[in-house]
Amino acid sequence: MPVDTPPERDEEELTGQMSFLDHLEELRKRIIHSLIAVAVAFGVCWTFADALFKAVSVPIRKTGVELIVTSPTEAFNLELKLALMAAVFLGAPFILGQVWLFISPGLYRHERRYALPFILSSSILFIVGGLFGYFIAFPFALQFLIEWAKNMGVTPRISASEYFDLFIMVELGLAVIFEIPALIFVLSRIGLVSGSFLLKNTRYAVLIAFIVAAVITPTTDIPNMMMMAGPMVTLYMLGVLVAFLFGKKRTREPGD
Repeated sequence: MPVDTPPERDEEELTGQMSFLDHLEELRKRIIHSLIAVAVAFGVCWTFADALFKAVSVPIRKTGVELIVTSPTEAFNLELKLALMAAVFLGAPFILGQVWLFISPGLYRHERRYALPFILSSSILFIVGGLFGYFIAFPFALQFLIEWAKNMGVTPRISASEYFDLFIMVELGLAVIFEIPALIFVLSRIGLVSGSFLLKNTRYAVLIAFIVAAVITPTTDIPNMMMMAGPMVTLYMLGVLVAFLFGKKRTREPGD
């Protein structure tokens, strides 16, 4: 005789018991939705590709160094890359919403109410990370490196592709790094981490920050690595404070 599912466990609650293949299918769906959003945003950003190119060229123009291209298609490809980067920023709220939809089945029902705070805060921090990179981190590191070369008596001749690839890496890298406080906020609110736990493991977090910075930084120089590691450690410590202020122990509430 078939056994009915107890009335207190509806279909929504059973989503937390998805099989491995179900998780893979859910991940595939969220990735496809995110790619569609980026594609739509790319169509919008492509119309501003020339403006993006000029805006991103401002830091290098201020140093007095001219960019060079080595192939007829290089400039066109650069504008494609810049439009794609801008599309990621434009589609960030939707993409982060897809991230939440992917992880939410594993949460209790009362924990899913943090969806809106997570999407809003993480979207804002993603954009703030990009702005920090454009106005502060990237120009500072670029000026330092150009001046270092000039002081050595070397005339900088920089490939446009290398310059824009470095810029895109810095922008996207810092945008992701700036997600740390939002991520810690959600994890602390649902009780998966605590302020004391994070503070006790700060030394490991600092080590991981420098390892990650060394991996994602395309050059081996210390200034570029510090450009990533410094904000990462600072945002981690901000996350520790957030966890102390907003963290709580994870509990199952009636109806979960």
